[in-house]
Amino acid sequence: MAGREPLRVLRAYSKPMINKEILVLLSACPDVATAEHIARELVASSLVACVNVVPGLRSIYRWNGAVQSDEEVLHPYALPEIVALSVADGHHPYLQWVADATRTP
Repeated sequence: MAGREPLRVLRAYSKPMINKEILVLLSACPDVATAEHIARELVASSLVACVNVVPGLRSIYRWNGAVQSDEEVLHPYALPEIVALSVADGHHPYLQWVADATRTP
């Protein structure tokens, strides 16, 4: 039954966490080609399960006392943005896929 699908998803979401630390990493690059190159290398080496490349991302930030605005994808700047966020919980089948698709460096 189609009406039961949300219940199946909720049950899968509420299963115990995978016994592997899962992180969401955020970063920015100067162009799509650079972002795709980095993404392919990370996925091919099984260091990540998935990379989202978001063209047209606009960052607004303060740098050297002035407000800046740039379009970017990922950024190897003088001060690159690399942020790791711990995943406290999530859709269990997805988290299992991430754990299975990655290796410990």
